[in-house]
Amino acid sequence: MDKVVTLSEAVASIPSGSHVALSGFAITRATMAFAAEVLRQGIRNLTVSQCVGAMDADLLVSGGAVSRILYGGGSLDRFGRLACVNRAIEEGSIVAEEYSSLSMVFRYVAGALGLPFITIRSLRGSDVLKQLEEKAPSAVAYVDDPFTGEKWLALRPLNPDVAVVQVQVADPEGNAWIYGPRWDNEEQVKASKRAIVITEQLVPTEVIRRDPERTVIHGFRVSHVVHLPFSAHPTAVYRAYDYDADHIRMYAEAAKTPEGMRAYLDKYVYGVKDHWEYLELVGGVRHLTKLAADPILGY
Repeated sequence: MDKVVTLSEAVASIPSGSHVALSGFAITRATMAFAAEVLRQGIRNLTVSQCVGAMDADLLVSGGAVSRILYGGGSLDRFGRLACVNRAIEEGSIVAEEYSSLSMVFRYVAGALGLPFITIRSLRGSDVLKQLEEKAPSAVAYVDDPFTGEKWLALRPLNPDVAVVQVQVADPEGNAWIYGPRWDNEEQVKASKRAIVITEQLVPTEVIRRDPERTVIHGFRVSHVVHLPFSAHPTAVYRAYDYDADHIRMYAEAAKTPEGMRAYLDKYVYGVKDHWEYLELVGGVRHLTKLAADPILGY
């Protein structure tokens, strides 16, 4: 079944108020074109979850699309903080539940397995747990081990409405390969009601079938496939292109103030019709080819 659609069509399938799991990790494989299109379509009141907060979540928050975020911390790596997320938390315009990265993965695993809860040891005695108990008491509980009587910390499962995953290779049915670190992406997809795959390369299903062990996301879980080169720009996609350091540096500077961020959004999100116009604005083919990955090194 051919599920290939435009980015606009895929984003339009997500109603306001949805819970969206994002694949990004800091400045790597972030769903940047997706986030920009969400803002252009005016989708609001989203719950966003991801193992480690990334640039895609920061962009969504900057445009007012997010009302709640569940994440294991995050940053723009060496370029600084997720300034828009942090400012929104401080101002109280979004609700934040901050976990450890591992406990976020556990919540997705519980959702994927259909469990009512999952126990975890690593949060015990941490400030992260103290804050959760104070700010989100319904997210954690304690259960007795029926075998030993020991008291265990339990977490609720996560079952997002849709997982949006940036990948390197996919076929029209949604079977997808992820090169390099996968983080929580596989668990996100299995826990979600459906997935949207955004791919750098679209290949025939026959190609996928030659190496079935590479398939991380299986097509029966996928509702939409979007073929969109450089769709994670300015973040990196291993074996496709490196991050755009100058652009991220500019973004980080703009994000320090609401005024600076509004100017960024007006130019790079609302000031272009779609992702193709955005790519022309940031320098077009001449600039993007400089970011292309070395075939040996992968970045």
